[in-house]
Amino acid sequence: MAYRCIINVGITGTIGIGAWYAGSYVERNKISNNNVNHVKPYPALPIFATVSAASPIMQRQEDSIVSRVGQIMKYGFPGMDNIRSLDDYVLSYDRRNRVAHWVFEHLNKSTVVNNPEVDRSKCEFTPDESIHHYFRSDNSDYKHSGYDRGHLAAAGNHKANQKHIQQTFLLSNMAPQVGKGFNRHSWNRLEKHVRKLTKVYKEVYCCTGPLYLPRKEDDGKTYVKYEVIGANNVAVPTHFFKIIVGETTDGQFEMEAFVMPNKAIDDQTPLNVFQVPPESIERAAGLLFFNKLTRNKLTKINGKKC
Repeated sequence: MAYRCIINVGITGTIGIGAWYAGSYVERNKISNNNVNHVKPYPALPIFATVSAASPIMQRQEDSIVSRVGQIMKYGFPGMDNIRSLDDYVLSYDRRNRVAHWVFEHLNKSTVVNNPEVDRSKCEFTPDESIHHYFRSDNSDYKHSGYDRGHLAAAGNHKANQKHIQQTFLLSNMAPQVGKGFNRHSWNRLEKHVRKLTKVYKEVYCCTGPLYLPRKEDDGKTYVKYEVIGANNVAVPTHFFKIIVGETTDGQFEMEAFVMPNKAIDDQTPLNVFQVPPESIERAAGLLFFNKLTRNKLTKINGKKC
């Protein structure tokens, strides 16, 4: 993905350096015994879990899911590996690491509205039965691990509908996150920042995911090391990213890209400290973001004019 912005930061090693600086400042086929969702990745077409259309009502439900996926993924899929479509977000699942590669959301004022009939306390963390049991995580993996079950698609982004918010509690949408100082604090601040952008832009598109970044050790060699937890060996990411695109009323686009280390962060640290060039996230994650977005409509990246 080539960006036309001139960013005075070297791309090589940007993620590692940027994340170090920030840290110093502080999902064979998809098979289920109960449900079978066949996901066939056809490039350039919306990807969705097919539903048996046994009645006109079910057909309408299927059409609605297809339509929503088209809205969410309007500007392209970052990757095509093990796509899982929910009612209000889309994810790509990493079966080896038992966490998502990425999660994609489309937000605006109407989707983030606080519905008083929606009760988050009724939501339960649930294993994703659409994922083969070899590859999914379980609540027992997190128990006594020292890590929170951290949302990728934020629950707070889906408070308009009880089913939507419950779906964010699927464990396929979770990753092990440091609780105090990160998931409950600075990461939460970033999630709130994304919601606030719906007051600035007509439409907001947000992609979130884990990173496993290299680090040079005392022997002078560079390693990628990360912890795994539970009987299913759920990977603990070293960092997390969010790439956000806001669409203005006149059809222009602005982008923000963040990488935060999975560690306790001083809650007073400004969020812009964690901003990085988006192409550095693409290189580190092996993904391409918003590749269907016309580049001449991208007017700002991380607040800097293109």
